[in-house]
Amino acid sequence: MVIVMTAQLTFRTAEENDIGRFVDLYDGAASWMRTMGIAQWKPGEKDAEHFRRRMREGELWLAADGAGRAVGAYELWWDDEPAWGAQPPVAGYVHRLMTDRAAAPAGSGRALLAHAERRIARGGRRLARLDCLSSNPRLRTYYEDAGYRVVGEQPGKVAADGSRYGVTLLEKELG
Repeated sequence: MVIVMTAQLTFRTAEENDIGRFVDLYDGAASWMRTMGIAQWKPGEKDAEHFRRRMREGELWLAADGAGRAVGAYELWWDDEPAWGAQPPVAGYVHRLMTDRAAAPAGSGRALLAHAERRIARGGRRLARLDCLSSNPRLRTYYEDAGYRVVGEQPGKVAADGSRYGVTLLEKELG
């Protein structure tokens, strides 16, 4: 387990007993999106097996507040062919950046994103990449305000259920 501390949050890689926390964070974020009229994630859409698979194939990071309470998380992938196609190993791909809207300190989303960027750079990659639903301009603006730039669109990304949806591709050069 790797532990990294910031002023407000402590970051650590996930362990098997954390999987339920990831499911809860995802479902909470999905419920919040629904109440805000954002049609992106659905509660129950990502189960424990999804997060176990992501732990095997990439990295899961959990953020805790000063009391040790899980308040955020993200997935880090080292490739993302469904959205980006085959690419040389120059980037890390951030997925499912999520916070507990009721418990996370202000700025936790940006702290999670900055942590992911540092982890990608320590992994020897020069780019942080992510994608967001093309129909979610609010999230696109959030990432652009964090220094990401739009580099393309993927109109036919395939979901786990076989449906297709469009995503905006964004990246940030890491210094």
